Amino acid sequence: MTASYLKEEHELFRQSIQKFLDKEAKPYYEQWEKDRIIPRELWEKMGENGFLCPWLDEQYGGLNADFGYSVILNEELERVGTGLVGIGLHNDIVVPYFDSYGSEEQKKRWLPKCVTGEYITAIAMTEPGAGSDLAGIKTTAVRDGDSYILNGQKTFITNGIHADLVVVVCKTDPHAKPAHKGISLLVVEEGTPGFTKGRKLDKVGLHSQDTAELFFEDAKVPAENLLGEEGKGFYYLMEKLQQERLTVAIGAQVAAEEMLQMTIDYVKERKAFGQRISQFQNTQFKLAEMATEIQIGRTFVDDVITRHMAGEEIVTEVSMAKWWVTDLARRTATTCMQLYGGYGYMEEYPIARRFRDIPVASIYAGSNEIMKNIIAKNMGL
Repeated sequence: MTASYLKEEHELFRQSIQKFLDKEAKPYYEQWEKDRIIPRELWEKMGENGFLCPWLDEQYGGLNADFGYSVILNEELERVGTGLVGIGLHNDIVVPYFDSYGSEEQKKRWLPKCVTGEYITAIAMTEPGAGSDLAGIKTTAVRDGDSYILNGQKTFITNGIHADLVVVVCKTDPHAKPAHKGISLLVVEEGTPGFTKGRKLDKVGLHSQDTAELFFEDAKVPAENLLGEEGKGFYYLMEKLQQERLTVAIGAQVAAEEMLQMTIDYVKERKAFGQRISQFQNTQFKLAEMATEIQIGRTFVDDVITRHMAGEEIVTEVSMAKWWVTDLARRTATTCMQLYGGYGYMEEYPIARRFRDIPVASIYAGSNEIMKNIIAKNMGL
């Protein structure tokens, strides 16, 4: 079943990105997992082929493409491996902040290089003592003439090692009441005095995706790097989190579909007690149950994508999709590994990597518990 938002040109684009990834990513992905990083060369090649921020306006190097192209990119990157999630973060989570809230000067300065892959972006929200509670961040930015003096620490930052531009969530007014009204967004550039990247974090999964700690010690950031207005940062974040959470749901949906298919292929080949595992009723029931839930997930995600593209306010539905589909993908990973038996626990089988990679999807971009809080609040509870 083809989603209603996909047209012929979208499918041609899918064929193009698939061909590109077959040549430039799939043969090297396992090595990148071992190296614990994706080379910048992939970013540059993606830029050369028009696969970075295609939705941007042509004057900045984009293609004026709709969100459907972003969906296809995220789906095909996920099929290679979840470790490529940083590319989707750059394309559809960070760069949209520049496009929506940046001045014309900022856009001309940053966007073209975001399209070519010369600039890799990150967004720094989480701190050692503040995650879901964004209003509780401690990082501060004090105005000093034509600069801000930035102090604080961020952690779990996707693209943290490679990042050339980091959108830093900070407090320009630490005494604001309520606290979220004191939050602003500052863009910190690589090489800024006082800005250092810490260690590359050693994660359970997403091994090829660079995740880092970031430190700001009297970092001198030009005032012209303020994104939008002072004190509006929290509102900007709330506006953009809808697309971020939808992107996570899309990735989890594809991960579930991939795990189901690889498990179907495996049980048709593997034999036990003189017959193929696929012939056991328990195997058939488990696969039938997963297939049903995954189809429900696909139908719901596609509907949410369609409504998002239409510009609807669907915070509740996106929150539902984010928690339910990531939870589904986690259950799918566990069930599929069980059907593989001991081989599923071996790194040579891709289900092992999927099993490691999927749990964090229910944590980042707002934990699933926060998603349920949002849904309950919007139900009037």
